[in-house]
Amino acid sequence: MQDGSLRAYPLREEGLSEGALKDYWYLNVHDNDNGQIRGICCSHDDGCLITCGGDGNIFTFDLLSEEEVPKELKVTIPPPRRGLEKEKATEDIKDPDAYTIEEYKQKKEHERKMKEAEEKKNKKREELSALRQDFVFLLQKNQELPKHMQLHREEFEMDRRIFEELDRQTLQRIQLVQKQLAWEHEKQFVGLQKLQTQFRDALEFTLTVHAIQSNHQISTYSLLTVSEKYAQNKKQEDSKGAVLKEKWTALKEAEQAEEDISRETSPVHRGSVAFENEAERLKTPDVRKPTTRYIESRHQKIRRLIEKYDALKAKIMKRRAEWHELYKSKPRHNHENSKDAEEIKEARENIGCYRLKSATNYTLTEDERINTEKKMMQLAILEDLIHKTKVNMNKEIVSLRDLKVSTIDEIKSLVKEVKSIQANLDVSEHLPIPPIPQLHPDEVPEKIVECSSDVLLKFKEEQEAKAKLEEPLEGCPSSRAFRHVFLQTPPLEEGYAMVQAGDASAVVTGKQEAFEMEKVEPTEMELEILKREKIKNLYLQETLIKKINTLVINFDAELRLLRHKKLKMDVQMKSADLRCITCCEELLILKKLEIHEDLLEEQICAIINKQEDIHSKLKSYLAQMEDRKCEIVMLEEREKALYASFEASLGENNEFADVLTDILKKEVEYVMKEEERRKAGEQNENEEEDDEKPDLKTDEENGGSESIVFDDSICPEGCSDDLFLNTIQLRQQRIGIEKALEEEKKAAADLKKEYNALAIKAKEIEISLDRTNRELEAFQWEKLHKLNELDVVVPLRLHQVQCLVDGEMPRDFSQALVFTNQSLQYLQKRIVDLRNEKIMQREIHKKAKEQHKQLLQDKKEMEMEIQGLEERCNNLMMEKFGRLVDFEAVQVHSVNIPMEQMKVRIMEKEYEHFVELKEWEERIVVLQHQLTKLTRENTSKLHQLNRFCHEKHQLETELESLTTGQGGEFEGTRSADIKETARLESRLMHMTCEVALLREEIS
Repeated sequence: MQDGSLRAYPLREEGLSEGALKDYWYLNVHDNDNGQIRGICCSHDDGCLITCGGDGNIFTFDLLSEEEVPKELKVTIPPPRRGLEKEKATEDIKDPDAYTIEEYKQKKEHERKMKEAEEKKNKKREELSALRQDFVFLLQKNQELPKHMQLHREEFEMDRRIFEELDRQTLQRIQLVQKQLAWEHEKQFVGLQKLQTQFRDALEFTLTVHAIQSNHQISTYSLLTVSEKYAQNKKQEDSKGAVLKEKWTALKEAEQAEEDISRETSPVHRGSVAFENEAERLKTPDVRKPTTRYIESRHQKIRRLIEKYDALKAKIMKRRAEWHELYKSKPRHNHENSKDAEEIKEARENIGCYRLKSATNYTLTEDERINTEKKMMQLAILEDLIHKTKVNMNKEIVSLRDLKVSTIDEIKSLVKEVKSIQANLDVSEHLPIPPIPQLHPDEVPEKIVECSSDVLLKFKEEQEAKAKLEEPLEGCPSSRAFRHVFLQTPPLEEGYAMVQAGDASAVVTGKQEAFEMEKVEPTEMELEILKREKIKNLYLQETLIKKINTLVINFDAELRLLRHKKLKMDVQMKSADLRCITCCEELLILKKLEIHEDLLEEQICAIINKQEDIHSKLKSYLAQMEDRKCEIVMLEEREKALYASFEASLGENNEFADVLTDILKKEVEYVMKEEERRKAGEQNENEEEDDEKPDLKTDEENGGSESIVFDDSICPEGCSDDLFLNTIQLRQQRIGIEKALEEEKKAAADLKKEYNALAIKAKEIEISLDRTNRELEAFQWEKLHKLNELDVVVPLRLHQVQCLVDGEMPRDFSQALVFTNQSLQYLQKRIVDLRNEKIMQREIHKKAKEQHKQLLQDKKEMEMEIQGLEERCNNLMMEKFGRLVDFEAVQVHSVNIPMEQMKVRIMEKEYEHFVELKEWEERIVVLQHQLTKLTRENTSKLHQLNRFCHEKHQLETELESLTTGQGGEFEGTRSADIKETARLESRLMHMTCEVALLREEIS
């Protein structure tokens, strides 16, 4: 038991003995190491043995009696059969569809289970049929009872939750089936949609709604899809004329935008950051001294002066800018208000021409010009509006049909209620029931292409008939498919139908028995109840019949209103169709004229592109010419500066001034002639050099001989070499400046020639552009004339004709005009508006004239006042200063701010130096105190050293006296002397060390 093993010994009746313990049953069930058996016991019936081990396991063993112990069975192996070689081997099953042994067993097991399930189902069906019979019997008994004693159908329910649970399970099963068939459902739905799109959606149904009590009817419009030819460019309204207009307006705006922009100078504010930093640097945590306070006051004073100066300068600059803006905004004598000019231009472009379109002087605005794209857009918009209007009317008619369907359903329900009420009344009290209206076939035309079960069954019969004719031996597969779909019915529905039939028979028998029971004479209370019910039923009968008639009347009224609205719309649609025909005729004419118009527009585009290129070139040439002018001005200024420097180098009353000036000027001419001579020599290499010499007469006129004037190496006698060399350098600079100046002038002249040529070309292009625009306008007028020649159908009523002749309608309407009411009202209103505008403009002109006179008078008065103030100011300046003074310059330069700043900086430096000197003096005093202290310490050390030396000397003399003395009194105290000697020697050594230290400190 220590190793977790268990032994069981059989006990016999003989008792215990050694031989009885030989046989035992041994089993090691617990863990060998930690499975020591801790507990063992038998069950209450001594049938089981329970052991508990240290490994946490509990085992149970069955205790068997001797009778229950199975005896050992010996297996006998039979000998092999003989003659197996002669027997035939069994044949293999070669059928691929044959079951294997395992499959055969599984099939048998499945058949057994199915058989058991069918038996259980049959039992349940028998139980359900018995319960149904009992339930039907109970219903029959309930129907046999008097009416007031009968139970309602809800009272037969044992527990409503049972039906709720059944409904929930049914719903779950339906959802599961829907999920399983979702893919198939979607596949069939997509296929149906494709078939409908291919065949049914292409059909157009004409819906006709009939009235119920009258012969009125209303039909939908037969719609056609909008033409893609016109609808594809509906949102693209960019035409060639619009592009040309944009380019032309952009060109004009670019020309008008070239104006000089005045540059406003802003006053330069000088900051005082340096002064603030210096002031902060001078601040100390202690109380500031008078010097620092004085410096800070000077800083503040200078800062105030700077701020005052900046404010004054800003005020002056602001006043100058205001005067500049005022003079800039001053209009010229021939000035025109740009706003008025733009309004006049816009009015001329957009107000239109009110002459007859057939007149020769009729002008077209840019927006009134018609081309093929605009006309196609108008036609597309018109067709779209017609289509939308018809679609909206069709929707209203379909909603009216839906209203009729809902009305019929409501009438059916009301008729059913009336019949149920009349069942409780006598035949003599019955009122005639209005007939139930029916839908005509043309009210539901979409049902023609819908497939119902009847249609499918009919199609199935036809297919079966064809199959019988074609294949008499075998039915066609379509008939089998339809038979599978439509003829297969579940058995539950049959049972439910049987139950309903049983219920109906029970109700009929119940009614007959109830009728037999009613033959009994009723009491007074029952008579009173029957009377009240009769009155109530009569009232309900009358109310419901009135409600039916009201529904019919309301529907007919709605149909008549919609029919009247549709008749008005028919007139509008007919006018729109006529307008479409006119647009198509105009489109044909425009297409014929489109080629010539495109050519003209392309010419205009090409001319405008050329004009833009030339304008860009002109601008670039103008910019280059301005740059050349600036370069020429700069070179001229450099030349003037050179002459000024030359005159400054000469000084006053220089005797060589004329000679040096001639050298400078004539040398330039000589050099230029040498260059010309060199160029001529390059062109004519065979000519002689004598012919290339310069004209001596011209040289003599310019002064001096060549040998004297043009020799750079000879300096005039008495002239300084520095002045002569300076003149030679200035001459070289002047040569370069004149060369550059000549090149710049030549380049400027070439640019001016090119600019003039381009300007002439630009004028020619502008003339050709105007000519092409006039040709385009003439072509537009010709196109308009051809469009006006078309005959336009305008439906009119007699009261709309107002051009009567002697109170009668004229026969010839060629001289008449057709106006819409809106246009006529607008023209009449415009006449009144123009009269009011004319009166208003006269009043504005009168007020402006009076204001002009007043302004002229005020101007004269102001000029007189300004002249008087100027004379008075000049007189005051002459009296005070003796001359005229510019106060702005005086205000600006009243204080020399840099000088004041330098003064403040000098004071700051002086103060800094004073503070630094004071600090050095304090440091010197401190060092002197330290030196005195060290001197005193050294003196005391020397006095101490001297004292130590005297003591040493005394001690040495005492030691010598002690060592030399041989007195008898000191013999007994030898040890004490030795100790004293040692002590003195140590003391002497200590003093020697101290003396050495002191000497080191002193040194």
